[in-house]
Amino acid sequence: MRGASRPSYASLREQLNAATTGQAQGQAQGQAQADTLGSELFAVVGLLDTEHGLRRALSDPGKPGAEKAAVTSQLLHGKVSPATEELVSHAASNRWASSTDMSDALEQLAVEAMVAAAEYQRVSDELEDDLFRFGRLVAGQPDLRSALASASLPAENKRDLLSALLRGKVSPVALSLITQVTLHPRGRALPAALELCAEIAANRRQRLIAVVRTAATLSASQQQRLTAALAQAYGRDVHLNVVIDPSVVGGLSIQIGDELIDGTAASRLAAVRRKLAA
Repeated sequence: MRGASRPSYASLREQLNAATTGQAQGQAQGQAQADTLGSELFAVVGLLDTEHGLRRALSDPGKPGAEKAAVTSQLLHGKVSPATEELVSHAASNRWASSTDMSDALEQLAVEAMVAAAEYQRVSDELEDDLFRFGRLVAGQPDLRSALASASLPAENKRDLLSALLRGKVSPVALSLITQVTLHPRGRALPAALELCAEIAANRRQRLIAVVRTAATLSASQQQRLTAALAQAYGRDVHLNVVIDPSVVGGLSIQIGDELIDGTAASRLAAVRRKLAA
């Protein structure tokens, strides 16, 4: 988010946090509220992406915020929960640098709501792992990727396919989030959409994601030591996504954001070959 969109998004995040945390009615109700918010916000984003005129009207900086909020409430009242209606109305009343920024913000809030549901279930780590593993699976299977991206395959068939593949193998909230981003890709390839969800989940928990490539499986104690070392180096909690990659040969390759920490034997051999060829 940039310019006028940044404070608008920040205020919406505060509202979302208030709606999904500290639920006086208990864990079950809080989890249900977060689940509902996530699903309904994804549906709203789908509507705005389809109805371009509506999206431009609701994000038009030349129209009074109260007027846009009233239109939004009239449109959504009785069709979504009061919390979702209030959140989207607030979004419409805010200022945005572009019309797509409002949709992008609501999409990120939808993901965060589902991450909040995972927090209620105490499966936040599992959610990040599930997103990463399914992203790897889809990236490595072109036929599956094509089927899930196909415009000719009805949404219900995609839901059934994902359910058959993942039910019982991932957490319920992970299945729900994966289904939502599959049905609402917004022009992204599915692996990229899943990666974005994982980043949003990690940012919500104020930690970094480290993709670790190694030729051999790391033991639990090795992973703990590596996590602690990276956390100390970066000053933030770190979540490891470990990839077994025979091409690594030895050592580790660690990707954190745009930074690559490459201590693999393969990289050292490649460096030697470059020097010999020079």
